[in-house]
Order: sequence, then C-alpha cells, then structure tokens
Amino acid sequence: MLLEWDWTMLLVIIAFGFLAAFIDAVVGGGGLISIPALLAVGLPPATALGTNKLASAFGSLTSTLRYLRSGKVDLKIVAKLFPLSFIASICGAILAVYLPAELLKPLVIVILTCVLIYTVLKKDWGSIRTYQKLSTKKLTVFVGVILLIGFYDGFLGGGTGSFLMFAFLMIGFDFLSAAGNAKVLNFASNFGALLLFMFLGHVDYVYGLTMAVSMVFGSYFGACFAIKYGVGYVKILFVIVTIALIVKNLIDYLF
Repeated sequence: MLLEWDWTMLLVIIAFGFLAAFIDAVVGGGGLISIPALLAVGLPPATALGTNKLASAFGSLTSTLRYLRSGKVDLKIVAKLFPLSFIASICGAILAVYLPAELLKPLVIVILTCVLIYTVLKKDWGSIRTYQKLSTKKLTVFVGVILLIGFYDGFLGGGTGSFLMFAFLMIGFDFLSAAGNAKVLNFASNFGALLLFMFLGHVDYVYGLTMAVSMVFGSYFGACFAIKYGVGYVKILFVIVTIALIVKNLIDYLF
C-alpha cells in the first residue's frame, strides 16, 4: 500500500521515528511511540504494524552494530538465539493476521507490572554482571522465554525490547550488556515479522523508509547514550519506559 505524499505527515514520522528509536536503542519500548505515530497519519492497523517493522528493522540493526563495536554483545549466546527469535516472530506475525491483538493485552499489562515491581524493589539489580553458565534446566527455561518474546514481537510487539532486556537481566547480565544482547535479538524478530508483512502487502514503503532514515540516527545516538552514561541511566530509563508501556496498554484495553 502506498499513500500520497504529505510533507507534514512525513515530518511527524521523522520526528517521532527518531525519538522512538533513541529510546528503543537504550531500553526498548520504541513501538510505544512509533506505532501510534503511524496510526495518526492514517495507516490502517495492520499496515501500521508492518510499516513499523520496516523502520524498526533499520533502527535495531543500527543500534546492534553500535553495541557490537562497543563489545556489549555476547556473540556466542545471541548467535544461537538469533534464528529462534527470527522464526518465532514469523509464527507470531502469522497468528496476528487471524487473531485480534487485544487477546494478549491483559496478560501484557500483568507481566509489565511484575517487571516494574521487581526492577524497582531490587535496588542493585543489573548494576554489575553476575552471569555464569546456565544449568540445562535454566537454559531450557531461558530459551523458551526468548521464543515466547520473539513470538510476541511478531504478534503484538509493544515492549519487546524491554522484555528481552528483562530476560537477560534475570540470568545475571547488567543493564548495559542486557541492552546490547536484547537489541540483536530484537533485530531478528523485527526482520522475521517484516518479511511476512511484506509478503502480505501490509507495508507502506514511503512512510516506512522515511521513518527508517530517522530511526537509523535515533538508534545510533541512543546506543551511544547508553554506552557513554552506563548502567545507572539505562536503569532509570528502563523504569520510565516500562511505566509508560503499562499506562499505554491499560488505556488501550479499557477504552
């Protein structure tokens, strides 16, 4: 689908795309900004989701490369999880075509609330890296969680980066390395879902590529911010974005 050019709307897309990508590169949750922006310019819901995946794929790739250069990505771990996240997101996107996303929103609200409470109560959590090789049981659970998050990204998507970060934090990563690893897997799930939305014709390439350009810059500066200012600032932004995600999903569910 290709809408007529509207310079005012394109400027809106550029501004909100940059902001969404900046936040997403640090703690995830950029879809909270980018998807409503795409809906606001008149895209149907399915096309807004597909177009967001196009732009987000460019953004997440940019921040992934920046984190890789800084050494904040555990290649041995994410290399094995990358194809799982990719395939799971395609499955989620297929289901999204047939089922309304509202079915998952109550569960998302509950999970995000638990994530917020746990993060706030654990004062020093994520400040230092305590990761050690996982037992077979813990590894199985962790891989299952990554699959579920990848599936969720294809099906609904809002807050995927935050969920991925939380998963890495739970096994002992600090906030900064969790953000780097989460970005790689978020790129995998974005790209997998994007391929399906492209195949189904649910992508507006004018708005999508325009937002992609601004997301490339937003993602780069967001990743630089996280790397420069470190764990403390990332944790604060993580809490703020998680609260915003809870409020947004609660409003959508109730109204």
